[in-house]
Amino acid sequence: MAAVVLALCSAIAFGSLAVTLNFALRRCGDAELGAFATVLAALVPVGIVAVARLDWSWSVWPYLLAGMLAPGASQVLYVLGVRDAGPSRTALVVGAAPLVSVTVALVFFGEPLNAALLTGAILIVLGGIALTRERVRPETFKTIGLAFAFGSAAFFATRDNVVRHLETREQVSPELAAAATIVAGGVLIAGYLVVRRGWLGPVRGLGPALAAFAPSGVVWGLSYVFLFEALTRGRVSVVSPLVAVESLVGVGLSALVLGRSELVGRDLWIGAALIVTGGALIGAFR
Repeated sequence: MAAVVLALCSAIAFGSLAVTLNFALRRCGDAELGAFATVLAALVPVGIVAVARLDWSWSVWPYLLAGMLAPGASQVLYVLGVRDAGPSRTALVVGAAPLVSVTVALVFFGEPLNAALLTGAILIVLGGIALTRERVRPETFKTIGLAFAFGSAAFFATRDNVVRHLETREQVSPELAAAATIVAGGVLIAGYLVVRRGWLGPVRGLGPALAAFAPSGVVWGLSYVFLFEALTRGRVSVVSPLVAVESLVGVGLSALVLGRSELVGRDLWIGAALIVTGGALIGAFR
């Protein structure tokens, strides 16, 4: 029961991330610096829990590598996706990550294909088609935002496969694993900002960015804590389908909180339902 509650809490927290980022971008339009500020803020809840556990293991190294993919590269693309495509559509596209994950596993790691995985993949593709069929979108919508969102999903999915195939036999506490991925992601984003903007890139304007993006970071950090805790208490086949609800949460909160500005219509709801169902099937039977 604890795993179910924690997985649902993770889904709700991550689903609300896109909406909080929408408000943050209205205050500070610098999406790249905002991604870095989000990671820094996420370290607060994750760091508190990790320090309280006072656990360390050198077996944490796969999570350091994985953190460079997600939240490292993925978070920059996620924030850019929210900026250009809006929170509901970004949350929906990122929900397709299980499709990318299972594709990578099949092609590069030789995992077997079964009927449930194939059905889940088809449902996610149909959900994507429903999204492309939208006739009415917000005036601020840019198609490039969907590409950013899909890129974010691809990094998330690759991260999952990296952890899955590099895990050592020694157990790593969920708190340490979550902290390691976020720290590594922050280092990668800081390096990206240095390359793009010079040595002061990660700190120039960081104060206003932190003020705007701190709520997003805290919500996001909590989603990581809930997720890793859920995975230590329950089977992946139970946790993954519940966490897949995050896309539906993102669309629902966007419709509720942002109202007409998001123009959440029938096609978007259909796409969300198909993608969540497909992701749940893949998570349950992989």
